[in-house]
Amino acid sequence: MLAKSITCGLEGVNGFLVEVEAYISNGMMGFDIVGLPSAAVKESRDRVRAALLNSGLEFPFGKVTVNLAPADVRKEGTSYELAVAVALIAAKGSVQLQGLESTMLLGELSLQGRLMPVRGALAMAITAVENGVKQLILPGVNAKEVACIEGIDVIPAETLAQVCEHLSGQSTLTAQPVIGYNQLMHAANLSSDLKDVKGQSLARSALEVAAAGGHNLLMIGVPGSGKTMLARCLPGILPPLTYEESLETTLIHSASGELAVDSSLLTQRPFRAPHHNVSVPAMIGGGAKAKPGEVSLAHNGVLFLDELPEFQRMTLEALRQPLEDGAVNVTRVNGQNRYMSRCMLIAGMNPCPCGNFGSKRKNCTCTSGEIKRYLARISGPLLDRIDMQVEMDAVTVEEIETSLPQEDSTTVRQRVIAARERQLNRYQGSHIYCNAQLDQQTLDRYCLMDPSAKELLLQAVHRFGLSMRSYARIRKVALTIADLAGSDVVRREHVARAIQFRNVQGQYWK
Repeated sequence: MLAKSITCGLEGVNGFLVEVEAYISNGMMGFDIVGLPSAAVKESRDRVRAALLNSGLEFPFGKVTVNLAPADVRKEGTSYELAVAVALIAAKGSVQLQGLESTMLLGELSLQGRLMPVRGALAMAITAVENGVKQLILPGVNAKEVACIEGIDVIPAETLAQVCEHLSGQSTLTAQPVIGYNQLMHAANLSSDLKDVKGQSLARSALEVAAAGGHNLLMIGVPGSGKTMLARCLPGILPPLTYEESLETTLIHSASGELAVDSSLLTQRPFRAPHHNVSVPAMIGGGAKAKPGEVSLAHNGVLFLDELPEFQRMTLEALRQPLEDGAVNVTRVNGQNRYMSRCMLIAGMNPCPCGNFGSKRKNCTCTSGEIKRYLARISGPLLDRIDMQVEMDAVTVEEIETSLPQEDSTTVRQRVIAARERQLNRYQGSHIYCNAQLDQQTLDRYCLMDPSAKELLLQAVHRFGLSMRSYARIRKVALTIADLAGSDVVRREHVARAIQFRNVQGQYWK
């Protein structure tokens, strides 16, 4: 007999519909899976057989062939096993199963017949909705991940036996209620708060501007000046994730296997801080299966690179295109995928190998040649793509003890949200969400500058030899500063602050 069931595969972060065909014929006992399966899919034959027998179900007698269509697309992972087992039960005909043509089945099977979690459940649920599937049966631990998806009945199950009883009508599994995204939102658990940062008024101001406009930021300073602490405060002042951003971010984390078990949609912006020995594929994406890298896992959030010059030169140079385009194309022998990488780059670095160059309190022991070689690890093109650069010095104990109470992250976040709302209203319908995403055409359209501001910016270009990319980025930062000030026009004082944040007169790169 022949029977069919529906499941879903994963290609990058997107799902694709897979039709499972099971055919039982007379002949020598055998069990073959065709349709370009991977090694893990081929191994599922033994798991499916054991799961059926341990669930009190019969394994078909005769020659069994299972086809995974479309046959020209490679099938990776273990999400097909439940659909294969159900198709075999239907093909044997000992149990009458209903609604297989409108039911998507996802799940890995244990030898006992329990449903194990799968990667990419969210992407597969979205694929089911797009293809008109009426109900989705999946492991219970994956249910929270797809709780916000509307237009389909999501039915959590724990065992293969439960699924068979549900499809045969012997008992009914309950579909979980749809949970609105607003119900999932909760207060951020801040690991670092700006109220704990003493001094560093310029760096605090730069962090607020960066958050308000989505700008990249480089902090240069001696060890212990607070660079890492400030960076870890950034997620607490960024606006909350919208539903669309949450879906994009969760899709990437789910497909990468980074989503915690029994987790729902991500409601907090990701903060990724890879070690400086990270490889190019781990940073950009790649490997045999062309998986997302750190820059994509930080999508809609923050990518923090501490000790920037210690990263491999090739790794840093590979970041240039994803930072500019907001997406990265990963091509490997077994696959080609495009992953979103629209994130904020926050970097911290010491000014020299000993860390004390430029300090007013400690003497530097490095030679000028050592300092130049150290700073030369950061290429000009990469530095040009970082919107803001601020210098920092260590804060003395006396300043810490006598400093007044600082603003907390919640207060700063309200100003950031107000500035972002101005930007959303300004760019409504243009698929631009913050000033950092403006290209040259939209920048000319939306960045209105008064004559004195234009004059000051042109003077800075000629005096400091700024590139056109630097010129454009100063305009974007100035526009963000104007948004924070509630101004519709970029004025001279806004440009002056933006130039200050560009570090054009800094003592490191001249």
